[in-house]
Amino acid sequence: MTLLIIVLAVLALIILSTWGKVNAFLAFLLVTIPAGLALGLAPGQVLAAVQKGLGDTLGSVVLVVVLGAMLGKLVAESGAAQRIAAVLMGAFGAKNIQWTMMVTGFIIGIPLFYNVGFLLVIPLIFSVVYQYRLPAVYVGLPMLASLSVLHGFLPPHPAPTALVALFHANVGLTFGYGLLVAVPAVVLAGPLYARTLRGMVSAPLAGFVSAAKAETALPGTRNSFLSSLLPVLVLAAVLGLQAVLPPGGPLAPALAFLADPGVVMLLSVGVATFSLGLRQGKSMAAVMETYGEAIRDVAPLLLIIGGAGALKEVLVESGAGLAIAAGLHDTGLPPLVLGWLLAGLIRVCLGSATVAGLTAAGVMLPTMAHSAVNPNLMVLAIGAGSLLFSHVNDSGFWLFKQYFNLSVRDTLRSWSAMETIVSVVGLLGVLLLNWVLLLAQ
Repeated sequence: MTLLIIVLAVLALIILSTWGKVNAFLAFLLVTIPAGLALGLAPGQVLAAVQKGLGDTLGSVVLVVVLGAMLGKLVAESGAAQRIAAVLMGAFGAKNIQWTMMVTGFIIGIPLFYNVGFLLVIPLIFSVVYQYRLPAVYVGLPMLASLSVLHGFLPPHPAPTALVALFHANVGLTFGYGLLVAVPAVVLAGPLYARTLRGMVSAPLAGFVSAAKAETALPGTRNSFLSSLLPVLVLAAVLGLQAVLPPGGPLAPALAFLADPGVVMLLSVGVATFSLGLRQGKSMAAVMETYGEAIRDVAPLLLIIGGAGALKEVLVESGAGLAIAAGLHDTGLPPLVLGWLLAGLIRVCLGSATVAGLTAAGVMLPTMAHSAVNPNLMVLAIGAGSLLFSHVNDSGFWLFKQYFNLSVRDTLRSWSAMETIVSVVGLLGVLLLNWVLLLAQ
């Protein structure tokens, strides 16, 4: 009966969000409360679990998500991302245009959320298309594959950050493992798959091509790279010091403080405020307005994350974990595969990678206490599943279709197939990593 209630709750969430067009946060609440009552919790216990789930989940991720959005918005508006793209284009040349776009998307996508990154790189893609007279899908898909993979796999993007917190994973290890999985996924789904689409006719609409900033208005090369990638550089330096210094040494508390993702992002935003804001002639008021816009952009995501946390807490408090674990054991599927499959099915039904990942995590989390699965790999498995087969119920599908002026059929052949390749290769990479880690034990 417990498993049936959970399945019905997930189906209800899908129906409310798709057929009912209910806001995802409200849908989580409308499903979580009845599910808690059906699972045997008293009304007061359900409300307490909802509040605890909201508070615990948001408290662990809100700093990283909001500060990451601020940094990404400033990177976009300052022209730092445009500078990075220009430098990479000059370094790799037109003959390696696909690989250049892939690497550019990978670097830009680390600090940028997907929607911001998509709208930022579209002018860069189209400017290359017009300059070198190349097919738009052939040029653009590698860059967008990079953005998609980073959105699904790596912190500080919202879903991976929330999953790291939910599973009590290590953000540094998750990021490192995520890079190992992301690279082959991007290569196969981006440059290699895009070569099969070179003959696809795409005439990007002129109205979607925005003017690039003048060369003199762009930040310097070193400034652009360092400011955009500072979170990664700081985290890498701190984790490196933690690896070589004794755990109980005098620097251990300071390094632990600096290794916190919220502290890293706050430091990075502080540096970028000067380097990409005040130093580039922006007033403090203008920089703060940019940050305000970034907060408005991610507010709906934060509510969705909180709603998923509420569902998770109700499942934990009801004792559903034992029933789920027994049910999973009966399926014969490894937990990593099941987490990927669950996220993939919800993604196909709902269209949102974030909702798919967080919903799957809420269902899988109670089983983690009864399993020896590496939590870092579970984050990546669910992240990979959340990217499976984007289609007509996903806003990203329509963004790609409209900007590249494609038919629905060609969008399915290009965008949807690319996302599916990323998802499947991601799962295979996670399973391979899991096998290697088990051998190393």
